[in-house]
Amino acid sequence: MSRIAYLGPEGTFTEEALRLLEPGAERLPCSTVSAALNAVRAGEADGAVVPLENSLEGGITTTLDEFAWGEPLLITAELLLPVRFSLLARPDTEIGHIKRIYSHPAAITQCRGFINRELADAVVVSAPSTAAAAQEVSLPGSPYDAAIAARIAGEHYGLVELLGDIGDRSDTVTRFVRVSRPGPLPEPTGRDRTTLVVFLADDHPGALLEMLTEFSVRGVNLSRIESRPTGQGIGRYFFHFDFEGHVADARVGEAIAGLHRICGEVRFLGSYPRADGVAPKIKRGTNDAEFAQAREWLSKIRAGQV
Repeated sequence: MSRIAYLGPEGTFTEEALRLLEPGAERLPCSTVSAALNAVRAGEADGAVVPLENSLEGGITTTLDEFAWGEPLLITAELLLPVRFSLLARPDTEIGHIKRIYSHPAAITQCRGFINRELADAVVVSAPSTAAAAQEVSLPGSPYDAAIAARIAGEHYGLVELLGDIGDRSDTVTRFVRVSRPGPLPEPTGRDRTTLVVFLADDHPGALLEMLTEFSVRGVNLSRIESRPTGQGIGRYFFHFDFEGHVADARVGEAIAGLHRICGEVRFLGSYPRADGVAPKIKRGTNDAEFAQAREWLSKIRAGQV
C-alpha cells in the first residue's frame, strides 16, 4: 500500500483529490504543502498530493515555489476537482442563528456573494484551512456557529450540511498533482502535459521572447505561464511553464533542449497524462516522423550525400 502525504487536516479538498487519485493509499495529513512535499523528499511518504492552481485565483504560490527551490520532485499525475463549498454547522443549528462563520480566506472570497445575500449580519473569520474551520466548529464551546468547507469535512467532524454548493461560481475547479521522488516517467499517452521551471541566464531585452520562441518554432502549445520572484531583488523573476506533450515527443524534447542552451537553469517537473484527456493539435512539420526525417536529411548532407 502506498503512503501518500497531503495538505491536511482530514476533510480538505486535497484529501478528496487524494481519494480519487489514490483510492487505496494510506493517507498522511500534513499541516502545510511544504510539509507534505518534504515528507516525500525524506522518504516518509511514497508520494504527495498538493494543489497547483485554481481556475479563479491562479497558481498556488507555495506549491510553485516548493517545486522551484526544494529538492527535485516529479509530477506523475493530475486531477481537476470541481470546488463545491458547503455551509456546515453542529446538529440542530438554524441558519438564522448563525452569527460567526469560520473558513479559509479563499473559500470566503469564493462565497462572498452568498454570505452577503444570506448571512449579511454574520462575522466572518479566517481559518488556516477549510477543514481546520470545520474541526473548530465541531468542538464543544466553539465561538463559531458555522464553517464553509467541503462536504467531506462535515463527514469527518460530525457537522450537518445546512446548504450545499454555496460558491458564487459553479464552474470553479482546482488542479491537484501527485508527486513522487525522481524515477521512471509515465509512458506517453498522446494526451500529455509537461511542466518546467525556468530561470533566466541574465535579464536583457527579449529574454522572455527567446524562451517562448523555443516553444513556438516547434509547435509546442503552452497552457500556462506564470512568473514568480527569485527573491534576488525587485524585477528578478523565474517562470513556470505547462505545455502540451510529453518529453518523449521530438518537438517537446527539442524545445526543452533549446531552453537549456539559452537559460540559466531548467528544472524538469514531469510529463504525465492530462486530466482532461485533450490531445494536442500538431501542426505540419512538428510530429515525430517529420523530426526524424529532418535529422536523416541533415545526416546525409553532413556525409556529403547532397
